[in-house]
Amino acid sequence: MTTTLEHPVTAPRPGSPAGADPIAAEERGALTIADQVVEKIAATALGEVEHLGGAAKRVLGVALGSDDPDRSARVQARVDGSVVTLEVGCSVAYPAPVGAVTEQARSVLIERVEELTGLSVRQVDITVTSLTSTVSTSRRELQ
Repeated sequence: MTTTLEHPVTAPRPGSPAGADPIAAEERGALTIADQVVEKIAATALGEVEHLGGAAKRVLGVALGSDDPDRSARVQARVDGSVVTLEVGCSVAYPAPVGAVTEQARSVLIERVEELTGLSVRQVDITVTSLTSTVSTSRRELQ
């Protein structure tokens, strides 16, 4: 789904001096923002959140692949008019507090999406699919 934003500000006609014979908003057209654009913006914004990582796609609760802390989180956006709802699937690095990390993610998402698109974020649902460890699981040999 996409949204259309119309701004009531008038603009000068092409080829005319500034301030002369402005074009009304209804004559200029509209700006359309696709769901996928909002998803990309949100996924990029989540890169700013410390201890938050990617999540594998899941089918009936079974992971297809692995939850990678270096990958970006999965984001689904739904744009309805000028309102956005977001669904996020992510992992959190253990032992970071899950509640604090998800609240920071929610705040960053709302701030960035509203700032960059002009849309209003109504709801952000975050699902933490796993806790990832930053400790290496490779075996060490004694010498």
